[in-house]
Amino acid sequence: MARSVEPLAVGKVIGDVLDMFIPTVEIAVCYGSRQVANGCEIKPSATVDRPRLQIHDARLSNQFYTLIMTDPDAPSPSEPNMREWLHWLVVDIPGGADVTKGKELVTYMGPKPPTGIHRYVFALFEQKGPMEGVHVPEARGNFNTRIFAERHGLGGAVAAVYFNAQKEPASKKR
Repeated sequence: MARSVEPLAVGKVIGDVLDMFIPTVEIAVCYGSRQVANGCEIKPSATVDRPRLQIHDARLSNQFYTLIMTDPDAPSPSEPNMREWLHWLVVDIPGGADVTKGKELVTYMGPKPPTGIHRYVFALFEQKGPMEGVHVPEARGNFNTRIFAERHGLGGAVAAVYFNAQKEPASKKR
């Protein structure tokens, strides 16, 4: 069964990034052996390489999906004047497949929070068919997930998960 959206509301992902939605699909996002759970903390050094992302669609349909990964706290949680920072955009992901089967329009950029605790949101949208004429943003800053979804006829999210990350202390050299 699909996850509850309560952790997304508590973490203000619903509100800052997404509107309220009813999850209809499960997604599993893993950095190495670590699965992302809402609100967990993952070190930026563990997120350098793009994660494995698997879509579990119980309907076994021929649906395609769009994945958007953003940071709504850029450049700092107290002054997010670059909200949202686009970290990854993949379209035409077949249901039941992993993200590598989709078309990557904006390459993955791992988290590099300059200050404070940042939320990194993976939002999944169901497509009405293969994406044609997608407007790819020229810059990663000030991306808006809602506007992108509306512009491309995606409707509301069908799944989402987020994690927190903060700047790691510099390693001391001897």
